[in-house]
Amino acid sequence: MAEERVRIGVSTCLLGELVRYDGQHKRDPIVCDVLAPEVELVPVCPEVEAGFGVPREPVRLIKRGAATRMVGVQSAVDVTDRMNTWADTRAGVLAASADLSGYILKKDSPSCGMTRVKRFPAKPDAAPARDGVGLFAAALARQLPNLPIEEEGRLHDVVLRDTFLESVFAYRRWRTLRAALEPGGGVGALVAFHTAHKLSLLAHVPAAYQALGRIVASAPRQPRAALLARYEAAFMAALRKPATRGRHTSMLQHMAGYFKKTLDDPARRELEQLISDYRAGLVPLLAPLTLIRHHVKRLDVGHLTGQRYLDPPAGLRAIEIRLAQAGIDLR
Repeated sequence: MAEERVRIGVSTCLLGELVRYDGQHKRDPIVCDVLAPEVELVPVCPEVEAGFGVPREPVRLIKRGAATRMVGVQSAVDVTDRMNTWADTRAGVLAASADLSGYILKKDSPSCGMTRVKRFPAKPDAAPARDGVGLFAAALARQLPNLPIEEEGRLHDVVLRDTFLESVFAYRRWRTLRAALEPGGGVGALVAFHTAHKLSLLAHVPAAYQALGRIVASAPRQPRAALLARYEAAFMAALRKPATRGRHTSMLQHMAGYFKKTLDDPARRELEQLISDYRAGLVPLLAPLTLIRHHVKRLDVGHLTGQRYLDPPAGLRAIEIRLAQAGIDLR
């Protein structure tokens, strides 16, 4: 399946645009210098698009009973209904026509924060709790529950970043396949997709591969739309779980087992050492994967050919190169 250029939604301030309440920006180097050259970014600023203007009074989330309200910090004017109406409409448009494969939100924002946003109690001068979700972020999650979503601050954590980027490109592949399968026809392409992601799924949630296999096997007994919806939800849920270094090491050792009888002693020791170095945190995952990929192609190991875990898309490899060039630790 040919790779397509992915589209990722992003909070506009992260691009260096002067849209913050104080007329400033929050330019993020990973978003601007690493991702922007390799993907198509779709900027959205909820507070500007909802008509609040620049500069503007800052807002914050207030907890009132079981409800969360958005109010002006100085004026205490409640703008919740205005923001929610805009957010639901905008998220619906993005879901219907933007063809997004992921979204990067501004952390801590009362409109865009994905998690741990400050919610202030109604009582004056009481300390806030970090248990809120931005109003637009909540609308986005409702409209696109399987879309990979992350905050820019968390992209500086190698595990969270890798999990997000892998999910973005997997979601793009899935959406392309789903568009081809929805009209009807055979499910052979779904079987091939599932097989190609075997090692990836095992690295994230070992039980997910078999569980998803049961969904594929139920294809003759299910309406096509229900089948694809079930598979998508379970597939993306599995990829959202970060793969541990231990499971990655197990996958590497599993693949190395295919070369026991075909590699000479120096080549086998080189691969074993590289896997050991990865397990110890001395080299990034890309290092042993690159060597294994070389041996797979050279020795024509059919069982590993086509595994997405071993052969990530060109766009993802380009992003990894840019991360390394920017001096960002890939380990």
